Amino acid sequence: MAQHARPGRRLATSPARLAAVTVMLAVAVIGALWVPFYARTQPELRDFPFFYWYQLILVPVTAILCWISYLLLRNKGARPRPPGNGRR
Repeated sequence: MAQHARPGRRLATSPARLAAVTVMLAVAVIGALWVPFYARTQPELRDFPFFYWYQLILVPVTAILCWISYLLLRNKGARPRPPGNGRR
């Protein structure tokens, strides 16, 4: 089934962009779902076990990766024209 874009909009079809977005989002998801990696107490950072500070760091990192993915995939539309025909 083919994807249909709205008239005047193009889909982001650059393979390099799609690959970059896929890798970034996969890192974010795997970082949260790979529990054996962070299910430990050592090393500690100021009395916080590794589990807690890993999770606290993962949240902003995931947000930044999602924001970068959005910027890579968004469509840059034409600038809106001022009202009228441009004559004074």
